[in-house]
Amino acid sequence: MDAQTRRAQAFKALHEREGAFVIPNPWDAGSAKMLASLGFEALATTSAGYAFSLGRPDGATGLDDTLANVRAIVAATDLPVAVDLENGFADAPEACASSLIRAAQAGAVGGSIEDATGREDSPIYGFEHAVARVKAAADAVRSLPYPFVLTARAENFLHGKPDLDDTIARLKAFADAGADVLYAPGLSSAEQVLAVVRAVAPKPVNVLMSGALDLTVAQLSEMGVKRISVGSALALAAYGEFFRAAEEIREQGSFTFTRRSMPFNQANQLFKG
Repeated sequence: MDAQTRRAQAFKALHEREGAFVIPNPWDAGSAKMLASLGFEALATTSAGYAFSLGRPDGATGLDDTLANVRAIVAATDLPVAVDLENGFADAPEACASSLIRAAQAGAVGGSIEDATGREDSPIYGFEHAVARVKAAADAVRSLPYPFVLTARAENFLHGKPDLDDTIARLKAFADAGADVLYAPGLSSAEQVLAVVRAVAPKPVNVLMSGALDLTVAQLSEMGVKRISVGSALALAAYGEFFRAAEEIREQGSFTFTRRSMPFNQANQLFKG
């Protein structure tokens, strides 16, 4: 059995066992190695975190850039890697499906596509078109010689449309179209999470943990959530600490931040591994 098939089977099994698991989001090979060293069982890329590392805003990277990052993260650890493919970097269902296949060729064993267009004037794809994109993606990944976990995202809550009924209708249609995991980022209450989980059961649900939700892994697991991600939160934590440290130097002329930094030898040894 080759390495990608082993990773694919391990990733599929995570979605089939009891309870929830956390899939944290590295933005480069170094952060991937750190997360692997802590015992996490799978990783998912973050489009925003990666864009920030290139000095760009979220949404300003292309497919080639994204796949280069996937290859680097896959090479950094033995863990299964899922890729944030944004809207598939295309409007047409066939082109979106092609992006999923290219992600698999880069080493990913899972991937997500969203129904956000990337356009301010019309941020969410129409219902039927969004479903057609998921169906094309699902059909494409089923042609692979190993299980590839396709996640379909309904983006209403991230784009000023907190319409739970429409979001659930989209997720149910995405499930019928062949998506393996359903995901509505931006939910802000336990009640909303529960409504989504119950509506799409028994399909696995991914929940994005951010400042709007104050729930633990145990609580989410009890609610029936299968997968928990953090999006750009870890990247923002790292950049936040970096910014505060640099701000201290510039404004106070002091270096107290070094007392809470990771010791050099610890970091160096981790990356040797």
